[in-house]
Amino acid sequence: MTDKRNRQFPTKISTTAFVKLYILHLLSEKSCYGNEIIEKIKTRLNYKWEPSPGMVYPLLRQLEQDEYILGWWEEPERRTIRHYKITDKGHKQYEHLRLYYEKSFYDSLAILNTIMKDIYKK
Repeated sequence: MTDKRNRQFPTKISTTAFVKLYILHLLSEKSCYGNEIIEKIKTRLNYKWEPSPGMVYPLLRQLEQDEYILGWWEEPERRTIRHYKITDKGHKQYEHLRLYYEKSFYDSLAILNTIMKDIYKK
């Protein structure tokens, strides 16, 4: 008999999957460059958490390689700032991931709300 208990708490969404979803979300609103994406995530999460550049930049390269986003250099000869925008294929992937993870986010929220009521009486 296999153990079917969920040992991952409180959600089944990995940090990498969450950041990929958030990158696609931000790029669905407007084009951005890497540090701008990090700053927007940090700001929108009220400075409680931010992804590292070591996570964001490889994800941007992967998303670009998968043709979910398109990147271009602000100054091609210097290659200092790379901007990104979402593609049509990326919009489809974003909608897929958004729907795919929705239940997990609501489950996580329910778990955390119960913890706050039970343990912290809030």
